[in-house]
Order: sequence, then C-alpha cells, then structure tokens
Amino acid sequence: MAATPAPPSAPPKPTWDPRRPEPFPWLRPTIRIRLTLLYGGMFLIAGILLLSIIYLLAAQAVHVGNELPFQILPNSKVLVSSTQCPDLASSSFSSQTEFNNALNACVNHQRQQALDDLLSRSLLALLGLSVIAFAFGYAMAGRVLSPLGRITRTARQVAGSDLTRRIELDGPDDELKELADTFDDMLERLERAFSAQQRFVGNASHELRTPLAINRTLLEVHLSDPAAPPELHQLGKTLLATNERSEQLVEGLLLLARSDNQIVERKPVDLAEVASRAIDQVHAEADQRGVEIRGECSPVVVQGNGVLLERIALNLVQNAVRYNVPENGWVEVTTAAEHGQAVLMVSNTGPVVPAYEVDNIFEPFRRLRTERTGSDKGVGLGLSIARSVARAHGGRIIAEPREGGGLMMRVTLPI
Repeated sequence: MAATPAPPSAPPKPTWDPRRPEPFPWLRPTIRIRLTLLYGGMFLIAGILLLSIIYLLAAQAVHVGNELPFQILPNSKVLVSSTQCPDLASSSFSSQTEFNNALNACVNHQRQQALDDLLSRSLLALLGLSVIAFAFGYAMAGRVLSPLGRITRTARQVAGSDLTRRIELDGPDDELKELADTFDDMLERLERAFSAQQRFVGNASHELRTPLAINRTLLEVHLSDPAAPPELHQLGKTLLATNERSEQLVEGLLLLARSDNQIVERKPVDLAEVASRAIDQVHAEADQRGVEIRGECSPVVVQGNGVLLERIALNLVQNAVRYNVPENGWVEVTTAAEHGQAVLMVSNTGPVVPAYEVDNIFEPFRRLRTERTGSDKGVGLGLSIARSVARAHGGRIIAEPREGGGLMMRVTLPI
C-alpha cells in the first residue's frame, strides 16, 4: 500500500527569534553589517583608484621635472640654450656663482610647475571620483532602503483604514524583514479586532432593531384605536417618542461602525446635489423652528459613497438648525472647490461656543453643556458619524466658533 503523501508545509518563517540567543550574532546578515561592507568596500575602491591616479600623475610630474630645462652648447659664445628659462640663454654671466644661481632658479621653477600641474590634475581626479561615489552611494542607498519605502507605502494605506494590506517583504532575514513581519502580525491582529467589533455592533444593532420595530408597531396599533382613553394616548405617544429615539440610537451606532472603514467602491458624487438634498430634508424642521436656510452650492464632484456623503450634510444641517437661536436664526450652506479639494461649509447662528469645547462635540454622546440623555435634539452621534464618514473618504471636518455665537463646520474632501 502506497504511503499517504504529507500535506504541504507552511511558508517558511523568519529564522531570527529575539528570545533565542544566537551563537555567532556577527554572522547574521544584518543591515548594519551590509551597510558596513558596502560603504567600506566603496571607500576602499575609491581610495585605490585615487592612489593609482595620484601615482601616475606623480610619476609623470617627476619625469617632467627631472628633464634638464637647458642644453649646454659647445664651441659657442652662448654657454647654454633653454626655451623654458630664457635667463640662461645669455653669455653675460660675470662669474660662476651667477651662472649657478640662474641654473638653480631655473630648476626650482621647473619643479614648481610640475607640482602645480600635479595638484590641478589631482583635484580634477578627486572631483570626478566624488561625483561617481555620490551617484553610486545614492543608488546603493536607494536599493538598500527600498524595503523601507515599501513599508512606508503600506503604512500610509493602512492609515486610511485599509487593514487588509500586508507588506509581505521578501529578501534576507535582516532587521527590515523582521520589522515587516512584525508589522504584518500587528495588522492581522488589528484587522481581527476591528472585524470582531464591527460584527458585534452589527449583530447587536440588528437584534435591537427587531424588538424596537415590534414595539413601534404595537404602539401605533393602540394609538389608532379611537376608543382608547386620553391617558393611554398620551402614554403611547411618550413611549413612541422614546422608541423612536432608541431606533435612532441603534441606527447611528450601526452607521458609525460601518463608516470607520475605508470606502472601497467609489462613484462620482456632486457635493452640491448632496447638500441640496440634505437641505430639502431639513427644510420643514427649519420652518417650524423659524430658522432660515440660505447659501450657494457650486457643483463640485468627488469620488465616494453618495449615501454616506449625504449623511454628512444631513447631520451638519440638522445640528445647525436644532442648535440655533430662538428667533431670527439662519443656517448658511455652501459648496465649492478650493485648492484642489471639495469644501462643504455649514455655518449657523446659535449659542456662544468656547474654543476649548469645540473638539468635544465630535465625541459620541457628547453635547455642548447638556446631559448625555434627556435631550430632544438627537442622540449625540451626528457629528461623530460625520467625522467618521469624512475620514473614510480621505477628508476631514473642522469646527470653528463664530463671533457672536454658532459654529462654522468645514468639511474638506479630495477631488
């Protein structure tokens, strides 16, 4: 009977374990050793080339310097002939000492000329070698540090909430491979944690929506009974309002959990149309509260999810209407393209907001100088959802207090 083939083995893991000491740690091909060998070898090669060039130039200079700069002429009135030292080509030397001095000056001049020529050529050789060394070092550094660029690009993609990305770095088992593997393990744990959290919120929201829907149906049935006493009608309306508030809270939690993810499927969305639809939905409430909605929405197209972008505009406009002054209040909504980005601006009159409390209004269940419960203006998740949706689209939302009261909410999205 043939033996059953063994199952395929798992992919090899890094051989380096920080908990297990190695007998010869200096033999491990670390980045430090590789860089040391690389730059040490480059320095050695550059030094050998430079010494060779200087030796050749010095040999040529010495050869030129050893040549006599004059020639003795026999049977002539002029003792010597020289094209490099004209002072020697003269027969007016009064003594032997004067002739020796002129001869010595000529030799020194020839030596100095050879040294100057050696220095200039050595400087040119050094300049050329420096350019080659910098270019070669830049190329080698880019090759050695290319895994860091890959890690950085992956980290930047993960920063946009795309936890499915992995580095999966190949190559020698060095510090960069160790860093990439550790980063991949961390991303895997984070993805599992976020997925578990989102599943829990989604399941909990679904389980809560079912009884709330049943309660709403039962209350509406009892309220539709004309024979019910007034006390029962009043109690039913109160319970129905409480039930509606609970439904809004559950829907807000579910949307907040979903909007923390990066938007994968994007479509062209006109931000002006999104703002106009949000204004239409809030117009009745604004008329009831005596708040005027105005502004100019210029067409600007972004890539994203239209439903979630409409949720941003709707939450901002609703908050601007609800947290307003009792009389002569207004809300201004504008959209425009500024510096290569789409901008949605929602400004409103309202109570004075201290600058140190602006950041707190984006936290879940936080309201300005109100309790966590007992407010009829919402469940305290509107701005949290707007910020999460903006981040999922690669944008941001900023709140600034207005002079005289109210806020200016500025949403910027990449075009």
